[in-house]
Amino acid sequence: MAQVALLVGVLAGCSEAADDTDTKASGSASASADKRVERGGSLGAAGSACELPVSFDLAKDWEPESIDSAAAQDKDSSADTGDLEDEISQEVLDSLLRQGPVTAACEVDAKPAGYVGFLRIWTGEPGDDDARTVLEEFVAAEDGASKATYGSFESGGLSGAEVEYVVTSKALGETKKERAFAVTTPGGPVVVHLGGMDTEEHEKMVPAYELARNTLRTV
Repeated sequence: MAQVALLVGVLAGCSEAADDTDTKASGSASASADKRVERGGSLGAAGSACELPVSFDLAKDWEPESIDSAAAQDKDSSADTGDLEDEISQEVLDSLLRQGPVTAACEVDAKPAGYVGFLRIWTGEPGDDDARTVLEEFVAAEDGASKATYGSFESGGLSGAEVEYVVTSKALGETKKERAFAVTTPGGPVVVHLGGMDTEEHEKMVPAYELARNTLRTV
């Protein structure tokens, strides 16, 4: 259960459907947002903190860390004694590490930059689904998600989908904004998600999210 407790503090996930509406968006049209945040390093290329099918720039002082989902699941299953507690811990672990068609691969902590939240990167296996479909399944798998508004963007020769939605916590009775973008690559789909402690904190971190989207490129 210690492994699950650790990941609960790192990830949040899982299931319910969202509303489906459409808007048009463009990463290049929001390029001015990059000027609102100072650039730090980049993420995704070989040798970076998280090696991904894509790369993008990070806001200054945001700290990335790789998530080895396979290793975490193997570690938890190796301690399985067959009792109910182990079954519950494995179910919780799976729900934290996987959302829809993608698995947690990396998170970028905003706390060193003075914010409470993360950019989380999720990756999946290659397939036939387009970016919009991947994103719809990702949102549908998030508990309490609703009022989703989808759009599209282009960046670095990639065409992707993005979404803004709200999540309502049943336990707290509070609602907050979240957003994500997705692209598909020969190496599989990639989803980049921005949450936050609440809507106010989320909005403060949007420039870092837009920097990642607008500098997105294949590796």
